[in-house]
Amino acid sequence: MSAEKLARMANQIAQFMESKPHDEGVALLAAHINDFWEPRMRRQLFEVIDAGGAGLRPLVMDAATAIRRPAPEAAH
Repeated sequence: MSAEKLARMANQIAQFMESKPHDEGVALLAAHINDFWEPRMRRQLFEVIDAGGAGLRPLVMDAATAIRRPAPEAAH
């Protein structure tokens, strides 16, 4: 999946969660990504976050510490 599509998906969730109080929105955003995104998607999201988070809404960046970071992909 492209980084742009992944960012768009994370931002759509964040935009919905922005209607909640900030701390609740952060927790719900992280919970949604943890519950529904497979490790490969979360790994790609962290590539964007680790590169500075270009294009991500602030709530996604705030939730990053509560999103489970998958182990690096094993080399084949």
